[in-house]
Amino acid sequence: ICNGCYHANYMREEEGRLRHKCPFCRQPASTDEEFKKQRMKRIELNNPVAMTCEGLNQYHNGDYISAFGYYTKAAELGDAEA
Repeated sequence: ICNGCYHANYMREEEGRLRHKCPFCRQPASTDEEFKKQRMKRIELNNPVAMTCEGLNQYHNGDYISAFGYYTKAAELGDAEA
């Protein structure tokens, strides 16, 4: 899902006072623990956007080596933002 589509969906949810949903599956937003589990499931399926998200998460947690690994794999799979 591109940033424009994500932003359009976010604006639609905000304007309509709708509950936020996952941009991948359109299910209601989950707890942090559920979100991590779902993201890891997407990573196992070689989803480059999920890998970029995990790379960003690892970067913010100070694990730069793991972040680089996730970014590299995401780029190899075609994510231009990685």
